[in-house]
Amino acid sequence: MREDFLHYLWKHKKFQLSPLKTTRKEPVFISSVGEHNLNSGPDFFNAQIKIGGQLWAGNVEIHVKSSDWYLHNHEQDPAYDNVILHVVWEHDTEIFRKNNTSIPTLVLKDFISQETLSSYNNLFSKGDKWINCENDFASVNDFDLSHWLERLYFERLERKSKTIHKLLEETKNDWEAVLFIMLAKNFGLKVNGEAFLSMAQSVEYSVVRKSQTHEIALEALFFGQAGLLERDIQSSYYQNLVKEYRFLKQKFGLTNQSVLPVQYFRLRPLNFPTIRLSQLAGLYVTHKTLFSKVIEIDNVEEYYELFKVATSEFWKTHYTFDKESKPSAKVLTKSFIDLLLINTVLPLKFCYAKAQGKEVDEEVLRIASEIKSEKNSIVEAFNNLKKISKSSFQSQALIQLKTEYCDKNKCLACSIGNKLIVKNIG
Repeated sequence: MREDFLHYLWKHKKFQLSPLKTTRKEPVFISSVGEHNLNSGPDFFNAQIKIGGQLWAGNVEIHVKSSDWYLHNHEQDPAYDNVILHVVWEHDTEIFRKNNTSIPTLVLKDFISQETLSSYNNLFSKGDKWINCENDFASVNDFDLSHWLERLYFERLERKSKTIHKLLEETKNDWEAVLFIMLAKNFGLKVNGEAFLSMAQSVEYSVVRKSQTHEIALEALFFGQAGLLERDIQSSYYQNLVKEYRFLKQKFGLTNQSVLPVQYFRLRPLNFPTIRLSQLAGLYVTHKTLFSKVIEIDNVEEYYELFKVATSEFWKTHYTFDKESKPSAKVLTKSFIDLLLINTVLPLKFCYAKAQGKEVDEEVLRIASEIKSEKNSIVEAFNNLKKISKSSFQSQALIQLKTEYCDKNKCLACSIGNKLIVKNIG
């Protein structure tokens, strides 16, 4: 038995309400279950319960076993002095407050129907299932599912906002710098994301701003900080980068000792760090006020146009510094821009609006709904259960659902889990 299920039963009164009795055979009548407390302290505040003919107002504490009261040292905590009822699944000992007065105990399993227990056991008997409710997921009403996914999407944006707030603290509320750091990380994708992040954080954004008037300077800054200008290569382009980086390094007192090394292993050539860093430099050379443009744009097509940048001339015939390749215009693809929008632009737009006291939820949701669904193992597995993910709004919500609810067995905090239980127990 899980304690969160007992919380669910108490909160929604999913048990026999009459005749309820304590372990001492005192009749119990519940006027109000109280307010669910998700922080420290008793589980439900300000309940109103008549016990043995006396109406009490106070708090309710819930445990699997009565002895958990002592296991958690509640008898020594004054925050629990106002507990009027102890709700348990199994009563294995009498409990007392700090002043040695006894607390009435209600054993919930004595008042639970077999249908309720069966519904609970069916939901949590995961076995070898991918998620607990996979056998019933397809039966969930489309309207209920869509409403829950919308909430999950904004939960995920709020989660990403925590990272943004942390970066704002580190950059002294420089939104331009935060955008640069986040873009750099996402330009590196999974393989080089942390390396690109460490490169971006190794440079004050003011240095980027002062270097973005010249493409060679910005490329030299990125390549140099990433540790890619430490070889003996004689091409004029490479030598110009080395010369420019030495100048920047001395002028701004740069160091890259904390920067993680980039990787090429198992990467498609278009994702080589050389190509992605040149494209990142091209983006900032093309758009001197990128942050303001990111915030002002309100449709996907304009974002595609904004991020339609390519590498510098040298990289049109190269993937690495020392080997020439067939000519190709290495422009950011729509699928790559989609990732930038999903992981950087929309979270930043959402967070910035909140900081300004503005409401952009509908705009963000509309843009997310116009971006194609991500393709990954989580989205594919959900689509196998029920064809649902058609846009990034749904794919992001499904990732939130799997990682924050399914994987953590938080079915009772999930709208889908609640709907399935209610459907079975009424």
